[in-house]
Amino acid sequence: MKEEQVILVDENDKQIGLMPKMEAHEKGLLHRAFSVFVFNDKGETMVQQRALNKYHSPGLWTNTCCSHQREGETNIEAGKRRLMEEMGFSTDLEESISFIYHAPFDNGLSEHEYDYILLGKYNDEPKINTEEVASWKWMSLEDLKEDITANPSIYTAWFKIIFDKFYHHISVNSL
Repeated sequence: MKEEQVILVDENDKQIGLMPKMEAHEKGLLHRAFSVFVFNDKGETMVQQRALNKYHSPGLWTNTCCSHQREGETNIEAGKRRLMEEMGFSTDLEESISFIYHAPFDNGLSEHEYDYILLGKYNDEPKINTEEVASWKWMSLEDLKEDITANPSIYTAWFKIIFDKFYHHISVNSL
């Protein structure tokens, strides 16, 4: 199978090229990405624990799903595709905000992403893809914020950045 390509962008999200995902993460080049947050009617967000075989951040807790857009794919199309691939369900998504972050990892790779936050609603259980997801649960944003403060080492870098800087943008009230 051909390695997935990421969309390289400048600081204004203008596409400047394509590159294999692993190479972009090795070189720390800015590329387009998205982070999906799905809420239920109780105002809780679905979080997932990344599969233990992931090449970075294995076993860490994070938002409902995240990945990279493919060339020619809108943010919403990409979010819906990956939500189905990882969590086994589909729901309507809305764009919230976007931001740039850089997070180096212990294995020498780094994420340098122009990340779009996408929000959705769903009330059922997911049908997780165990190649991608080890576990999942619903958590209130308040409980998540407290747990991230108490146990930062069990959460992904981008999830902590989103909570630190954009907490008010990802509330269920944003939908």
